[in-house]
Amino acid sequence: MVLRIALVARLLMTISLYAQVPPSQLIIVTKELPPASLWTNYGERNEYGFRLQASDGVAPYHWRVINGVLPRGLKLQEDGEITGIPDEQGNFQFALELRDSNNPPSEAQKNVALLVETPFSAEWDRKAQVNGQRIDGSVKVSNRTGRDFDLTFVVLAVNDISRATAIGYQHFPLKKNTRDLSLPFGDTLSPGNYNVNVDLVAEEPISNRIFRARLVTGKESITQGP
Repeated sequence: MVLRIALVARLLMTISLYAQVPPSQLIIVTKELPPASLWTNYGERNEYGFRLQASDGVAPYHWRVINGVLPRGLKLQEDGEITGIPDEQGNFQFALELRDSNNPPSEAQKNVALLVETPFSAEWDRKAQVNGQRIDGSVKVSNRTGRDFDLTFVVLAVNDISRATAIGYQHFPLKKNTRDLSLPFGDTLSPGNYNVNVDLVAEEPISNRIFRARLVTGKESITQGP
């Protein structure tokens, strides 16, 4: 009897010690979300998909959005995986809630942002400049979406009396997920002062959306005659 009482007392002491140990704090480990591309499967965009990460607490975890919204076309699954194909661009802010399977469940919350990248961009690769009797340069363009664009590229050199001379033109399909494609331009011009205007129009036929970009230089002077 004495031995039994001692064993029960030791068991109660052990239970009491465990009860005094606070449970691990549930933590949302994911610091930021990788960017998404318009009309591109988010899992494909990030090779193996993207799943929110947590630590401590009792698995399985349960996720949901409690404030704000994901981009149209994306969805947060309860297990933390973000799936779908985004159909709108921008920087989207929303709040996540995480619950574990403890009883009662532990909770954690976090504010995050998800960027759907700019679909089309153009910037100077080699800014237009005078080279003898010529003005030459190049532009690099990017299609950060999962669809091809119908791209029109026009470069005009406009003189002091607003006379425009074409020194570059291309019309071609800009393939999906193209990054930093270089488009050169240039031609010989008469002496004078010129502003170089680069205009690009990217049309996406399925959605009928049109994306535009424009680059302009200050005055470039050609002083050499033929």
